[in-house]
Amino acid sequence: MNKDGFFRKAFDLYYDGFRSMRLGKTLWAIILIKLFIMFAILKVFFFPDFLKQHAQGDEAGYVATELVDRAVR
Repeated sequence: MNKDGFFRKAFDLYYDGFRSMRLGKTLWAIILIKLFIMFAILKVFFFPDFLKQHAQGDEAGYVATELVDRAVR
């Protein structure tokens, strides 16, 4: 089986599908906007960098210490 043929056929399938969409393009736009909001904006404001705040430069050592301490408990 020719790889170029397979990828070309797959590309044509998706290209034709998206080209003929009307409502689907709007729905995909909404999905992409929501993903951008969830991963870009919410992460910046609501999820601080915990490791950077607590490790103070030695992230690997901090993680190793925490894993050992939690395994012992």
